[in-house]
Amino acid sequence: VAGATITFVALVLVSLVLDRAGFFEWAAIGVLRLARGRGLLAVVLVLGLGAVIAALFANDGAALVLTPIVYAQVQALGVDPPAAFAIVMAAGFIADTTSVPLVVSNLVNIVSASFFHIGFTTYAVHMVPVDLVSLVASVGVLLVFYRRSLPRSFEPSLLPRASHAIHDRRLFRLGWVAIVALLVGYLASEPLGVPVSVPASLVTIGYLAAASRSPVVAVAPTVRGAPWRIVVFSLGMYLVVFGLRNAGLTSLLARGLEDVARGGSALVALVAGGGAAVLSAVMNNLPTVLVGALAISSSHLAAMPRTVAVYANIVGADLGPKFTPIGSLATLLWLHVLESKGVKIGWLRYLRQGLVLTAPVLVVTLLALAGWVAILH
Repeated sequence: VAGATITFVALVLVSLVLDRAGFFEWAAIGVLRLARGRGLLAVVLVLGLGAVIAALFANDGAALVLTPIVYAQVQALGVDPPAAFAIVMAAGFIADTTSVPLVVSNLVNIVSASFFHIGFTTYAVHMVPVDLVSLVASVGVLLVFYRRSLPRSFEPSLLPRASHAIHDRRLFRLGWVAIVALLVGYLASEPLGVPVSVPASLVTIGYLAAASRSPVVAVAPTVRGAPWRIVVFSLGMYLVVFGLRNAGLTSLLARGLEDVARGGSALVALVAGGGAAVLSAVMNNLPTVLVGALAISSSHLAAMPRTVAVYANIVGADLGPKFTPIGSLATLLWLHVLESKGVKIGWLRYLRQGLVLTAPVLVVTLLALAGWVAILH
């Protein structure tokens, strides 16, 4: 889990510096102005922005930077409390459900790709189309569920100019360079045979060096504020999961997968992904994806069912945490950010909405995965 943890911390640091420079606030104001006062279109565009941020900077980065920005903007627009709550809930939901497309989009993606030696491009070919299905399903479910709360219109003149959100233009421009460098590095990592942690680390070091000369970014506190406790957490989960393997859990799961594989790829996707989702909801998604990876690696599955199981395990660990508040670090971080803004979401309220919203998106995404893998193979 070392490479996964390094990549995760590096991406959070880049997203924090970009946030200090005003990058994400500029993007949020830009998409809201693009809606030209149409409320539902504004919500859809904000959800699309959240999906892009989650894909490039991981779901934790999206929860950390987008939630307070979206909340501040809906407050400035004078949106009533039920509508503000619905928009904030939707933004938090999309951060996890669209953290599927790239290796770097979620910590569990990095862990699983590293475990099975899946390169960046190979992973993207399998998962980008699946993520698009998840995005469409998520937006559809959210619009239906919150249809009575979402604003139909707003006054665009209340929004500031997007350019006013930029706090450091030099760092803002260098942010675009950093994003392009990250993508180029990720694409080059597979043919070069290096882990994605290498380009992520190099770009982060370079961007932090540039930020050290910025009047709006205090680099030392930013670095200290990175989620370093995830390192200890990751290592602890690694030990717990291997203890579960030694106790026989992964062997039991492996035999179950072998039995399920007789029913076809769609059944493998639903069982492997659904099982990972339920386990993630009750014991966090990081240990879950490791348990699933160990079970799949020790099973005797044919090539296609094995591929489906590997990616379904990731999808389940990405989406399943939305069932409960404790399913992922991103959800816990999101709840903490909201509470700091005076928005407290009770567990019972979260559970009622999390179950209703997540279940249909999970099923649709897993079936799309099974179909896409069948086309590829």
